[in-house]
Amino acid sequence: MTQHLYVDVHIVQTVPPANLNRDDQGNPKEALYGGVRRSRVSSQAWKRATRQHFDNQAPESDRATRTRRLTNELTTRIGRTTGLDREAAAPIATALLAQLGLSQGKKAGDTAYLLFYGNAQLDAVAALVTDSATDLAVLEEKALTEAVKELPVAEAFQDGHPVGVALFGRMVADIPKLNVDAAVQVAHALSTHETQLEFDYFTAVDDKNERGDTGAGMIGTIGFNSATLYRYATVGFTQLTDNLGGDSDAALDALDQFIDSFALSVPTGYQNSFAHRTRPSVVAIVVRCDQPVNLVSAFEEPIASEAGILAGSARRLAQEHLTATQVWGDTPLYTAASHTFTTREPSAKDTAEVLAQAFGEPVAFAELRTALRSRIVNALEKQA
Repeated sequence: MTQHLYVDVHIVQTVPPANLNRDDQGNPKEALYGGVRRSRVSSQAWKRATRQHFDNQAPESDRATRTRRLTNELTTRIGRTTGLDREAAAPIATALLAQLGLSQGKKAGDTAYLLFYGNAQLDAVAALVTDSATDLAVLEEKALTEAVKELPVAEAFQDGHPVGVALFGRMVADIPKLNVDAAVQVAHALSTHETQLEFDYFTAVDDKNERGDTGAGMIGTIGFNSATLYRYATVGFTQLTDNLGGDSDAALDALDQFIDSFALSVPTGYQNSFAHRTRPSVVAIVVRCDQPVNLVSAFEEPIASEAGILAGSARRLAQEHLTATQVWGDTPLYTAASHTFTTREPSAKDTAEVLAQAFGEPVAFAELRTALRSRIVNALEKQA
């Protein structure tokens, strides 16, 4: 593949009072941008929500896991496939993973860091000893290590990546051969306007207060804010294809899963207290061949509330895209948007019109994804 393709995803989404992603004080994360305090949701929080969303729709074998307890997980798999009990399977798992040279954590059996792997990849490691497990189980440690040292354990983690690993990559600083370059970059979500931290003072009543004591059984506070967020992510389609062994069809499927899950997922912090799940009001897609472009500069000057903030944020995003393409002479391969504004409503007409100028006439979210796939397929065919 000679030409790089970048798929930029721009989202404007309003969230009610919530604490999606808390800091070390338990309050919503914030950032100073454009000289004012903004609500912020870290990229890590939204990447996890995205990964959980598409994993929940995939078979167990196609999911990815991030854990320190790799030895424990492999022990479980060996026991399941061979019938060995945990006491017999654990030394085999330890000997197999010793080949990788993973730094060990403070707790026995734990690695020093979280390792991100595909469930099918760990199943493949367990399968390496399916036929010999009974014989391996009776060996002493040194003999066991010698018996498994030629098995292709590292190779099992180097291909067959699930969507999560192919998209978000894997970093193991002391074992470069296990690294997978991420195909996705996710920006910190940032409010398009200034926000104020607020506190919910709550009390809980003791249902068994048979003595008639006055006062609450429990009191506390939860920090929260409400915000219209600009969210941005970019997918390097070329890198994604490489991570999936050159399979462009698999990369197209992974791209579609990412866009669906990135748009529809929400971090779950304090969700039972705030019921904060909303859908985006704008999802815009821009396919580029030069470089990814984050349009957060649209909101360096914070949006001021007139009749709300959402419509002004959508217009500002569209105008920034138009300005950027005109000034730099950009010619995106494809632009499209799904949004909730319509020219039939006088209050939304101006917003709908500027969005149409920037991204074309609005389409349903499913159609947006279908058309994106078709455009990328056409681009790949031309390159071939």
